[in-house]
Amino acid sequence: MNNTLRFFAHFPLWLLRGFAHFIALLMVLFPHTGMRWTARVNLLLTMPNLTLNQRLKLERQSVHSQCLTAMESLKCWGMPASYSIEQIRHVEGLDILKTALTDPNGMIAVVPHFGTWEMMNAWLNQFGAPTIMYKPAGHAGLNRFMFDARQRLNATLVPTDERGVRAIFKTLKKGGFTIILPDHVPESSGGIFAPFYGHEVMTSTLVSKLAQKTQCAVVGLSCNRRADGDGFTVICELLSDSIHNQDLKTSVTALNDGIQSMIQRAPEQYVWSYRRFKDAADFKRVYRLDEAAISKIANDAVLKALG
Repeated sequence: MNNTLRFFAHFPLWLLRGFAHFIALLMVLFPHTGMRWTARVNLLLTMPNLTLNQRLKLERQSVHSQCLTAMESLKCWGMPASYSIEQIRHVEGLDILKTALTDPNGMIAVVPHFGTWEMMNAWLNQFGAPTIMYKPAGHAGLNRFMFDARQRLNATLVPTDERGVRAIFKTLKKGGFTIILPDHVPESSGGIFAPFYGHEVMTSTLVSKLAQKTQCAVVGLSCNRRADGDGFTVICELLSDSIHNQDLKTSVTALNDGIQSMIQRAPEQYVWSYRRFKDAADFKRVYRLDEAAISKIANDAVLKALG
């Protein structure tokens, strides 16, 4: 499989994107299964004020974007790092990133599952040698392909366990930096419930605990696909200082607020196929409910927020 993936990675990007568009069209035909259904549930929960037409449009855009992200990631894994760097056409807030990188307490780059973050990885590695957690893919061939692509950069890859956390902590204490994708659903031992789009969801505490202990800089990074299809724009932004708050709930809430703000800049490029609400505090098994029940949950949350 490794060689097969490398073979496809050398196809022109326009051809890979064409294939992604075809796959997305097939997925859109089945609104109650797979990626599109998960996106539908997530959008009902997070954006209940959208009209039906607006939501359906965003669903389709999201599925299309996620298929593009898969093909774009394949391309950057199979090409030299210089290829990915060349695709970054514009950078906003570069001074914020450079200042954060000089922080003697180190820096955490918060990178949600938004846009094509893999394309940004090589670009970010130009600024140093980050320590990054790596969780092996389920398929051995895909895992080897991904691991080789990331290993050739300046990054030090560490496991997603206590050893990895200790390695990241040491990196920050030396004034280095790490890259963390913060919006996965952790085990209960590694997270707490905190609001995300008005719902209490299980949220990782890793960023918050590291920031509390080290007082490092915390910068949000996103790699947005440009509207004209010509490459990507990287956006660097300083996240709320409340992430350093010693109250864990306050810190994690500030982190979720920052992620939400980043998503709202281009919601169609977020990975809405991830089941972020599967362990939500106020409802269970939400991805198995019907649309009426999900809409009621979303509307009740809006009413609760309004008091």
